[in-house]
Amino acid sequence: MDLEYFKEWVYKEFRIDLKAYKPTQLHRRILSLMSRVGVNSVDEYIKLLKEDQQQREKFLDFITINVTEFFRNPDIFNDLKKKIKEELLPNNRNLKIWSAACSIGAEPYSIAMILEDLAPGGRHTIVATDIDNGILERAKKGEYSEAEIKNISKDQLNKYFNKQGEYYVIDKKIKSMVTFKRHDLILDRYENDFDLIVCRNVVIYFNQDIKDEIYKKFHHSLKKDGLLFVGATESIYNYKEFGFDKASTFIYRKV
Repeated sequence: MDLEYFKEWVYKEFRIDLKAYKPTQLHRRILSLMSRVGVNSVDEYIKLLKEDQQQREKFLDFITINVTEFFRNPDIFNDLKKKIKEELLPNNRNLKIWSAACSIGAEPYSIAMILEDLAPGGRHTIVATDIDNGILERAKKGEYSEAEIKNISKDQLNKYFNKQGEYYVIDKKIKSMVTFKRHDLILDRYENDFDLIVCRNVVIYFNQDIKDEIYKKFHHSLKKDGLLFVGATESIYNYKEFGFDKASTFIYRKV
């Protein structure tokens, strides 16, 4: 399988840099996708992706790891809520937050609910980004299945969701707190002056050089004493090299 040729085609077609991904995992994922649709070569698969919009969407969804849920790892989210309350809100009632690689929106909406619980009526800015335009459109709708809201308390469900058929739809107030944009963590420029950056369960798929570059950019994008919240399998062992202190197990503070 000519993986290099396929990477070049994906970059030209989708502007996704697959060279940043760990090669063994990437190769396995692509072979799995090809096997599912019954193609045996890169050329066949490229032809399929050119002609079949549904397969294009499946490829993008599979490659960009759209796995998420509200308050994923609830204990860790409770720790974040405590840090927001004790460290961020006392200094600034109008926080600027970035939810990077936000997938279907569960993560930025979780942050919005935390802020509304802690400081109702605040004029916070939550920027939520992802590489996948299709998934961003779904996030903007704010419609979720029962499985995706399993970590939401009954009080929050009543307060922030409306049941419509088989879906739970985010309240307009919470939805209005989040702005969704397309952004590539590897190729695009980063905004600055964030109080909090949330990026969870994404960089584990990248090679070490790309990871290090992303952490450096996150540091630059945060305000002094701003927080970086990472996933439950993503401890940054060399965090001091990037200018961070450890605020908690999965939360790092810019120094």
